[in-house]
Amino acid sequence: MDFSKLLADRSDAIIEQWIAAVRSDRRISSDDGLPYSAVRNSLPDVLRAMVTVLSQTEKSDTGLLVSKSLVHGSLRASQGFNPAEIAQEYRLLRRVIFTVLDGEMTRGSITGVVRAVHLINEVVDEAIASCFQSYVDERLRELAQLQSQLLLTNQELGRLVRAHQDNLSVLAHELKTPLNSIIGYANLFLRTGRTRTDIGDTLPDFEHIERVVRNGTRLLHLINDALEFSRSEAGQTRLHLEAVALRPTVEEVVETIRPLAAAQGLEVSLDCGLAPQTVASDSMRLQQILTNLLSNAVRYTPSGSVRVECKAVDDRHWSVAVSDTGLGIAPEDQPHIFEPYSRFSCNERSRTEGTGLGLAIVSQLVNLLQGKIALVSEPGVGSTFTVTFPVQVQSLTAQNTPI
Repeated sequence: MDFSKLLADRSDAIIEQWIAAVRSDRRISSDDGLPYSAVRNSLPDVLRAMVTVLSQTEKSDTGLLVSKSLVHGSLRASQGFNPAEIAQEYRLLRRVIFTVLDGEMTRGSITGVVRAVHLINEVVDEAIASCFQSYVDERLRELAQLQSQLLLTNQELGRLVRAHQDNLSVLAHELKTPLNSIIGYANLFLRTGRTRTDIGDTLPDFEHIERVVRNGTRLLHLINDALEFSRSEAGQTRLHLEAVALRPTVEEVVETIRPLAAAQGLEVSLDCGLAPQTVASDSMRLQQILTNLLSNAVRYTPSGSVRVECKAVDDRHWSVAVSDTGLGIAPEDQPHIFEPYSRFSCNERSRTEGTGLGLAIVSQLVNLLQGKIALVSEPGVGSTFTVTFPVQVQSLTAQNTPI
């Protein structure tokens, strides 16, 4: 029996069953919200390479197998998959292949079946090794990029320290925990990397890299928040007025936040049907305001949805509202929510994350854009932040003039 032809004929069935298995496996959650093509990825090419390996007449195309597995690993890293999810993908692939071929394999010779099983397992193992190699390379690239960004940010931070000595102690306290974690796990990875001689059983190493990247990202976010607040306090924030296409600008921010919301099982909706087409404003500052408001909404919404509504208020004003079904804010805390370093919520989680500067930065940027921000919130029901801006921001604080 020609098992290579059998595998080629059944490749479409294998792909469909594998995607269904990945979609339904509760141990793989990073595929939530991904389109069919993104999950399918390079699997057809991996199967084609497997056909050549099984064939006794065709030359084995192991180069295709390795290259497509490397692509698969890099893509999964960029999609936010963790090593355990990737390993589970390949376990499911192995299981689906044997399930689909099971009936035909029972009619083959013992020697042919043993050879086919051995080669299929060998090809899947090779694909796993190549995939993990590119996955860790992508994570190391992200780590190097974070290190470069942190170095540049640290230089800017040094220039602002003298003008903001009162903020330094608070900033140092917030940076201490993630920085220690980065140093500790980075050292652990380096030690294990020097002693590792093969690719086998490297899942713990990948988990260390994940922790380094996660904590590095958190550290960079903390520093950037502190720097943005320091610039505003020092009167160094600048505006660049331009004609802003409102709907695409808001959609870009929403699409950036959507994967974070999907990872928590949250639905994100956007309504810009009544919004003005263009406004005179600072596109970057608008996106910064929306990003902070949406990030907070996702962070403090355990379940339910987040909604963004953008509309015209009158001929001279427009508004954007970010609503969630999250934890809400107690009435006694609401007057202080825009104060620096204020963190009020109904759970302990929010008291250990962030700097408490996000909403303070939002408030300052809203004022800079000559707008107003309002909050309506109820504990256990959710919150709505509504920001109202002029359609035409006056140029008094624009054109690169420091405020």
